[in-house]
Amino acid sequence: MRKVRFVGVATAGLLVGCYTLQPTGRVVPDVGRQVGLSLNDAGRAALGGTMGPEIDVIEGLLVEKDSADYLLAVSSVRLLRGGEQRWNGERIHIKSEYVTSAYERRFSRERTVIMGAIGLGVLAYIVTRSIIGSGIGDTMKPPADTAHSLRRP
Repeated sequence: MRKVRFVGVATAGLLVGCYTLQPTGRVVPDVGRQVGLSLNDAGRAALGGTMGPEIDVIEGLLVEKDSADYLLAVSSVRLLRGGEQRWNGERIHIKSEYVTSAYERRFSRERTVIMGAIGLGVLAYIVTRSIIGSGIGDTMKPPADTAHSLRRP
């Protein structure tokens, strides 16, 4: 039962890796899409009091966009020095002048193939270890041909 849970958790983890943030290619991403907004220094300073001082990219669902700002239901915040903070969809207004670039979360075929191959390899390893066992035999019985080779004191 533990192996089944492990495989389920591993599969879910692999599927998360199948998406990447890619540049939108246009100025305004589509409303209702998962996006990432990279902030400039002015944006980090303005949002630092509510979101933290070292914001690099804010990710979430784009709820609304007009000429002045973005309304984002934030799912995570990536920090400049690495690390990530998870959010629960709190809505934040971000002025357009604070955004240096916008990204959309898109399905990555390459990552999916790589992660799928890794997942199949791990699954095959677990299955073969379960069928074959650990490979350790009964070490308590001496081999039959060693009866004559016993040393005498």
